[in-house]
Amino acid sequence: MSRQKFPEIGDLVVVTIMEVKGFGVKARLEEYPGVEGFIHIAEVATGWVKHIRDYLREGQKTVCKVISVNHERGNVDLSLKRINDHAKREKISLWKEDQKARKLMEIVSRSLGMSEEKCEEEFGDDLRKKYGTLYAAFQEAASSEDFLPEKKGKWKEAFIEVAGQNVAVPSVKIVGYIDAYSTDKDGIIRVKKTLEEGNTDGVHITYVGAPRYRITVTDADYKVAEEKIKLSVQRMTDSAKTNGVQFEFTRT
Repeated sequence: MSRQKFPEIGDLVVVTIMEVKGFGVKARLEEYPGVEGFIHIAEVATGWVKHIRDYLREGQKTVCKVISVNHERGNVDLSLKRINDHAKREKISLWKEDQKARKLMEIVSRSLGMSEEKCEEEFGDDLRKKYGTLYAAFQEAASSEDFLPEKKGKWKEAFIEVAGQNVAVPSVKIVGYIDAYSTDKDGIIRVKKTLEEGNTDGVHITYVGAPRYRITVTDADYKVAEEKIKLSVQRMTDSAKTNGVQFEFTRT
């Protein structure tokens, strides 16, 4: 599977605390194999931090924001204090879904007698591009009676079978698409700020391909799901106006 070697500045990353020292914390970035990061004591919490172990311990998993990346040295500086609890929960939720999807892909690859790398090459990457995340593709395969009608082949049959056996289908799922962009020099940052406003509970926003993003809401109750997506879109619309971002929402 193709992965980025390093995250980008502003990205949220899941980390495992490796070593706690008096002046900072060494952490492993779970989504970037072989990459480690550092959380300086000044970035652990707001206010004065006397003992880092009051906040972090070895083996703990948490979510941090990337504040700088040195590609040559392989250094990634992280911040724990620059991310709120809601963003942490959403990131952990997406990461757990990604972990589930990888395990499901192992089952699919064994069923087909193919390597995971080959499966990723033949259909995994395409599914991510279409659905935003691989787990979203598994959810669609489990819930839709007409999953990818234009596709044929044994991989599709195996994918649907594994999804049906292992993925719980939410009773309500609402999907839409967002086009968001800015021509300003810091346009990427402006767009990120706008989309962050839409990350309310139960709402997942995933990158499809510039300038398009996929927004998905799942809930057991249709009215609740409707209210969630309305609130999310309204918050992003207001933020887009403030940040000078061109924003358009389309319901599917």
